[in-house]
Amino acid sequence: MPVPKRKTSKARRDQRQSCKFIRPQSIAGCSNCESPNLPHQVCKDCGFYKGRKVLATKIERALKRGEERKVLAEKRAKHAQTAQPEAGEADKNV
Repeated sequence: MPVPKRKTSKARRDQRQSCKFIRPQSIAGCSNCESPNLPHQVCKDCGFYKGRKVLATKIERALKRGEERKVLAEKRAKHAQTAQPEAGEADKNV
């Protein structure tokens, strides 16, 4: 089994470990809404990156989902009205 021939000096050990410490992250402000976010990242509050809208926000997705559900409910109600036979027609078939 290999064994080191000499003890590693503190300077050599510390030079090797110098890149492992945690650096503080810089925080930039959004150009659209001025909320703090990391640089080169899409703003989670407004969905803008470099002055362009690139991401739908949580509120926008919820509104769109509500509209889609409303349209689907209307279609289901319309389909249910056309699919059910009237009471007089059901008695005639018997």
